[in-house]
Amino acid sequence: MLKSQPRRFPGPASAPALAKILTATLLALLLSACGTRREEPRGDCPSCPACTPCEPGADARTPKPLFKPLQPARWSDLPGWTDDDLRAAWPAFLESCRSLAKRPQWPLWRPACEQARALPTPSSASIRSLFESRLQPWLLTNPDGSAEGLVTGYYEPLLRGSRTRGKPYLQAVLGVPADLLSIDLGAVQPELKNQRLRGRLQGNKVLPYYSRAEIAGREQAYADRVLLWVDDPVELFFLQVQGSGRVKLADGSMTRLAFADQNGHPYQSIGKVLVDRGELTVDQASMQGIKQWAQANPARLPELLNANPRYVFFSEQALKGNGGDGPSGALGVPLTPERSIAVDPAHVPLGAPVFLATTQPATSIPLRRLMLAQDTGSAIRGVVRADFFWGFGAQAGAQAGRMKQQGRMWVLLPPGAAPE
Repeated sequence: MLKSQPRRFPGPASAPALAKILTATLLALLLSACGTRREEPRGDCPSCPACTPCEPGADARTPKPLFKPLQPARWSDLPGWTDDDLRAAWPAFLESCRSLAKRPQWPLWRPACEQARALPTPSSASIRSLFESRLQPWLLTNPDGSAEGLVTGYYEPLLRGSRTRGKPYLQAVLGVPADLLSIDLGAVQPELKNQRLRGRLQGNKVLPYYSRAEIAGREQAYADRVLLWVDDPVELFFLQVQGSGRVKLADGSMTRLAFADQNGHPYQSIGKVLVDRGELTVDQASMQGIKQWAQANPARLPELLNANPRYVFFSEQALKGNGGDGPSGALGVPLTPERSIAVDPAHVPLGAPVFLATTQPATSIPLRRLMLAQDTGSAIRGVVRADFFWGFGAQAGAQAGRMKQQGRMWVLLPPGAAPE
């Protein structure tokens, strides 16, 4: 894994002192949004994580009635619960238990996890019995009271690359820059848990970090941060969207790239950009459709990619064994194909089992199975929101690229784990 070099801050103040100043400055900017109104009627509220929810057009401090994202449910409410082969999710659940054992909520999960460890080769029926005796289902609901939300898919792509630059390997995969500052706001304000700010210092000024276009224009500044060179800018772009992937090197060996950090800019869908321009229809704006557009418009590709200012930096990780393990998710455990999902940790606790009722990609065929909340994503925001991990390779990519379904979710929690 790439290690960032020590950051040297300019000016007479010490690094810790400047870090405190940086944190306070950025936090003040964030909180200042809470007391303002929009100048124009947009029909939405200021996007400030520290603000209470507000009605359109109202002051951001005007509270809405509290909603309950978790509604108690019965096992009979879960469609297909008795039909799912829970053995397929069993390894993923044991991985969650391994991570939960290191977390503050472990005392609540301990009875279920210890009983699970005592079942080395359980049947689907015995797993179902364990869950029903140790856990309780809670229906996830949106602020408007609805229970359906968006379910998308992601996967681990395969790229072609080299450790040295030379045709056709001309696209740099970057590690974390030494000048990227990442501030954990939860360490300053507990209510801002899971919120981070990123920036850079220029003299005594705190500035946003460089955008994608600016990073592309400063190639020489990142010469010491290049991990690998790959042959396709579109595949590199989608590697950043997926968050991890594998690279087959010119010598035939294979390595893995894992998400390490990002530049702090908002994500902009290039598919939406092409739809807004009238160059693709909504149905065409899939990963496959965007790749086809790129092949037909190579000269315009850099401008399109730069429409998304977010840029992702990676670390390199060795593949274990025969490479059958999945990439490590936000929970810190390997993801299990078709049994791991990314969620919004503000609403769904990482590590928890989630029963998902949705449909297969681009079809109405039911897809109902037990999943494990083991990852997160910058675009995965909201209560009823999931990103379905399909696994590695082209077939998984085809499924992920077509998946934009509606679904319902039940999080399974031990007694005492559900919020009041």
